[in-house]
Amino acid sequence: MKILVVGDSCKDVFVYGKVKRLSPEAPVPVFNPVKEKVNDGMAKNVVNNVEALKSTVYSITNKNNIRKIRYVDDKSNQLVLRVDEHDYCDRIDEVLLSAIQDNKCHIAMAGEVDVDAIIISDYCKGFLEEDDIQFICENNDNVFVDTKKKLGDWVRHVDYLKINDLEYEQNQDFFDDNDIFDKTIITKGNKGCLFQGKLHPTKNVPVKDISGAGDTFLAGLVVEYMRTKDIVKAIGFAQECTKIVVQKHGVSTV
Repeated sequence: MKILVVGDSCKDVFVYGKVKRLSPEAPVPVFNPVKEKVNDGMAKNVVNNVEALKSTVYSITNKNNIRKIRYVDDKSNQLVLRVDEHDYCDRIDEVLLSAIQDNKCHIAMAGEVDVDAIIISDYCKGFLEEDDIQFICENNDNVFVDTKKKLGDWVRHVDYLKINDLEYEQNQDFFDDNDIFDKTIITKGNKGCLFQGKLHPTKNVPVKDISGAGDTFLAGLVVEYMRTKDIVKAIGFAQECTKIVVQKHGVSTV
């Protein structure tokens, strides 16, 4: 199984430390850093999860270094502050984009490769515009999209769309006007997933960190769907993958 991931990537940095007092200058916590953990984030986190699930994965992503730095109280695992650096990237190269057709793509060092499915992991940092996503959806099979953009006609040709419940609420008008709802998987946290009007529940587990959980869900969903061609089984498998990573600190792979 070969899967292509296209989208914006970053470095997720978790700085764990101690908070024992407030600053005398202002009512803010004094943070003393103790340790640091760095992981690939956003689309690269999807890539790492697909790879962890024993599938061959290729990626087309930005080259510049976006960094999300989270300062976390080590005792309570409470987020104290998040700092985003270089929070924008250049748009995908037109030549690379135009080569993503008929489930073929061009990868550096590998040349032209055939892929079974394409994951678009769009964090809306500039790598993919609406027209780019539309082009990929219209010219390939088995395209799965997870996007932070306001939805529009450009996403109509997707095979499956994955969004969370807040994104669904923000795009309610779009879903009311067309039939894409039947291709949409709505994640609802510990309540499970909604697909075609049916709730697929999940069991509660002790949650340490939800950062990157959506990436893991997306990777598990696509890998299992390509194995079984059964989207309901794929949803259940993706939920099991997600339950594993939310019990770990930081952004983790399944």
